[in-house]
Amino acid sequence: MSNVLDIKPGVYLVDKPSGPSSHDVVNYFRKISGIKRIGHCGTLDPLASGLLIILVGREYTREQSLYLKKDKEYLVTARLGIETDTYDQTGKIVNQTDWQQLKDIKKADLGKIIKQFKGEIQQTVPIFSAVKIKGQKLYQKARKGETIELPSRLIEIKKIALKKFKKDVKNEEISFELLVACSSGTYIRSLIQDIGKKLECGANVSILRRLKIGKFHVKRGIKLQAEDFKMVLDN
Repeated sequence: MSNVLDIKPGVYLVDKPSGPSSHDVVNYFRKISGIKRIGHCGTLDPLASGLLIILVGREYTREQSLYLKKDKEYLVTARLGIETDTYDQTGKIVNQTDWQQLKDIKKADLGKIIKQFKGEIQQTVPIFSAVKIKGQKLYQKARKGETIELPSRLIEIKKIALKKFKKDVKNEEISFELLVACSSGTYIRSLIQDIGKKLECGANVSILRRLKIGKFHVKRGIKLQAEDFKMVLDN
C-alpha cells in the first residue's frame, strides 16, 4: 500500500483485485489523497480484477473522454454446465446441465463455437448491469423482480482464443479459459452466456481479468490488495 500513499493529481493505472468495486477504488484514492475530484474510466465488476484507469483532480477528470471507448483485452475463465442470473459465479443458479450430457463436450466442439463470435455481433446487455433504462439502472430493476426487455448493441470481438480446456471427470466439471480482445461496451459475461447457449449446456464466468485498455497494460498498474481497501475504507 505504501506505493500509492503519495497521490497527487494525475492519471493512475491500477491493478484492481477481485472483491472491491470500481467505486471502492475511487473512494480509496479519495481517502488516501484528500482529493474529492476523482473518477474512473470503464467499470469493472467486483468479481473482476485487472486494469482500471483512475483520474485524480479536476484537470484530469475533465479529460475522461480521452480514455473512454477504447478497445479492451480480457482473460476469462468460465465453467460449462451452469447458468446463473448474473452470468457469473456470484449469481443464483437458474439452470444446470446433467453431467451425462456435459461430459461428451470436447475441446474441438468449444473451438468451433467460439469462432462464430469473432467479428461484429449484436450482444444483449446483461440484466445485472449498470446500463440505464428510463433513468434506472438495469440491476436495480432486476433486484425488484421487474420483467425487462433487454437492450442490445453492436460490438466487435477482434480476437478470441481458447487458451485452456479442462475436463475434471472426478468432480464432474468442465472449465475453459479465453483471451478476448474486443471493442468498448462488450460484456464478457454475456459472451460466455451466449457461448454456453450455443453449446446447449449453459456457462458462467468464474474468473475475469482485464489486461488492457487501449495502449495501457495492467503490467504497468499499481497492484492493490483487497485488504488495503478494508484497512483504509474502514478507518
